[in-house]
Amino acid sequence: MAVLLHRLGHTAYRHRKLVLGIWLFVLAALITCVSVFGGKLDDRFSVPGTESQRALDSLGKTLPEASGASAQIVFTAPKGHRVTEGPYPAAIARAVAQAEQAPQVSEVVDPQSSGAVSADRTTAIVQVHYPVQSAEVRTSSVDAIEDAARATEKDGLETAVGGSVFNSKGVHIGPSEIIGVAVALLVLVVTFGSLPAAGMALLPALIGVVAGLTGLLALAPVVSISSTAVTLALMLGLAVGIDYVLFILSRHRQQLARGTDPKESVALAVGTAGSAVVFAGVTVIIALAALSVIGIPFLTTMGLGAAGAVLIAVLAAITLVPAVAGFAGSRLVPKPGSRAARRAADAEGSDGDEGSTDAQGSTGRSTMGTRWTKWVIAKPLLTVLAVAGILVTLTLPATDLRLALPDNGSAPHASTQRKAYDTITDKFGPGFNGPLLVLAETNNGTAGASSQAGAQVAQKLRTLKDVRAVLPPQPTSDPAQSVITVLPASGPDTVRTDQLVRGIRDAAPDLRDTTGASIAVTGTTAVNIDVSNRLSDSLLPFVAIVVGLSLLLLMIVFRSLVIPVKAAVGFLLSVGASLGLVVAVFQWGWLADLLDVPHSGPVVSFLPIILIGVLFGLAMDYEVFLVSGMREEWAHTGRARQSVVDGARHSVRVVTAAALIMFTVFAGFFPLDDSLIKPIAFALAVGVAIDAFAVRMTLVPAVLALAGRGAWWLPTWLDRILPDLDVEGSSLQKTAPAERKEPEPVS
Repeated sequence: MAVLLHRLGHTAYRHRKLVLGIWLFVLAALITCVSVFGGKLDDRFSVPGTESQRALDSLGKTLPEASGASAQIVFTAPKGHRVTEGPYPAAIARAVAQAEQAPQVSEVVDPQSSGAVSADRTTAIVQVHYPVQSAEVRTSSVDAIEDAARATEKDGLETAVGGSVFNSKGVHIGPSEIIGVAVALLVLVVTFGSLPAAGMALLPALIGVVAGLTGLLALAPVVSISSTAVTLALMLGLAVGIDYVLFILSRHRQQLARGTDPKESVALAVGTAGSAVVFAGVTVIIALAALSVIGIPFLTTMGLGAAGAVLIAVLAAITLVPAVAGFAGSRLVPKPGSRAARRAADAEGSDGDEGSTDAQGSTGRSTMGTRWTKWVIAKPLLTVLAVAGILVTLTLPATDLRLALPDNGSAPHASTQRKAYDTITDKFGPGFNGPLLVLAETNNGTAGASSQAGAQVAQKLRTLKDVRAVLPPQPTSDPAQSVITVLPASGPDTVRTDQLVRGIRDAAPDLRDTTGASIAVTGTTAVNIDVSNRLSDSLLPFVAIVVGLSLLLLMIVFRSLVIPVKAAVGFLLSVGASLGLVVAVFQWGWLADLLDVPHSGPVVSFLPIILIGVLFGLAMDYEVFLVSGMREEWAHTGRARQSVVDGARHSVRVVTAAALIMFTVFAGFFPLDDSLIKPIAFALAVGVAIDAFAVRMTLVPAVLALAGRGAWWLPTWLDRILPDLDVEGSSLQKTAPAERKEPEPVS
């Protein structure tokens, strides 16, 4: 692989105008496709093959308004008044009439017809139904509903509009993301010691991000793509794109400072650092693409979309970087006497047999990475116990992990949908925000038999625990069907509502025997519960696959048994600690006010799997860059403990910069008022920080120091079986031409 990438680097350098032209042409074509054919994003959650989804699909044909999107207009009378007195009934009636004229609306149910008036008569709800899903509801229709509600405020009513039409829509890009990119640029400037070099590192990454994002959006007309999938692709593409370019460009500049010819230097950088980039990128892609086997469409598009963004980032790193470096030529050479030039000279000195040697036996100038590693391995057992103890402690809250999909109760406090949600909870009970639909079907296709069976089912459902109310059966266009609305006594994301859904399903055989009707529990709440349950069931098998894959890949790369096991344990500690912090903040509400978390409750159901997939690739990335230098020193000197120090000399600096960049990019998405993206951004940001600084740069050196020579042992028979991927580019290091010339010093 290293040899092929070396050739690719040479080719991209020589034909830099063609390579850049191809990228710009593809970018322009994708932008044109999005602007001309761009479709709408779809934020529906569905689980094909489940009871709830089959029933919902059936209702989509026989009673579209029951399976489609809905809006709720909540009217509250002034203090000391009731909605049933004075001018308020007339004002509500005008709002109903105005809402009926809104585009796409199929039905508007006034409070008198539905009985949606609170017990104290201070609050009433108007239900607005659509025959289409929320992704298909036009903004103009929602605006018309909000205008109808606001028109009643001049009569003294307080209004709020909620419902499923307010599901997350659109891709969120704001000041916080721009600040994140600015901080990443600052880190690049500090790392390279040069603003032009930092800008050159950012350019290929941004081109790759735009290409990946527009490519995903171009598929929206033919593939169901959620706004969360687009935002996740943007987040990952930006983070890994900058990191991958950083790894290759830092190697290139280090070689330029040693006097390597620019063309050969960039080819070597792509062959060595680029090999590790491809390896890391492929592991992320595999982990994210594996989400498709779970069988949940929105998660499949999310995983494949993010995997596509990472793939584009890898392609940009191994083709655009050498092309852009070709335009820069010798202008990327660090200025003589600069910090970057001194670091390169130190690294060159430490590579050979000659050089200054300190009291510890280390060659070259003492760097931050050297000093940190020496401190870590001074008492390696204590370091291992301390880091492992802290991470295990952070993991403990994860034992209380509960999963659910967010609703309007997770929206910002100031939003109209959150106000409507809270008012309904206070006045009507939490179950009113998450009704269950029970579809009853009889074999006798007559409307009379279906109505009678539906009434009997409703009567039975009223006797179940945690049922607050059961509404009369509603007929559909199919005479054999009727729909019964069940209002739970608890909120849609609670354990009690989950148990109620299970209880109704458990009672289905008895209901069929006594009423002759087969029942199925559906509705948004039931679908969300089924999604969360399937994700929960898939979590442990997914972890097992990822850990097994990491063991195999690292065994192949480093020809060792200790390193893969250590890496897998470290990865599990990183994931556990990250999930523990997520539970503490988002589920338990610790520091919620300080961090502006609007709602504490169950964690987003697909967050753990996304976190595992992304952290897996990043952990492999940092592991390869850190340990490959140590392995190279071990092969050169045979000194196990000292190879850990010398191998970390310069890789720690690059990995630190990469982790800081990724942390700031992920953290830039945390301030968003999006109940799906906010916890994911938090989990990825703290996960990267923990994995890079606590595990890879602290735990890893300590474990290797403890293991000594055994860290690099692999049975001979196993060594013969395993393929040699040459991720470190060792073949290039042995055969690379010594073509060098003195570059012109430029700042």
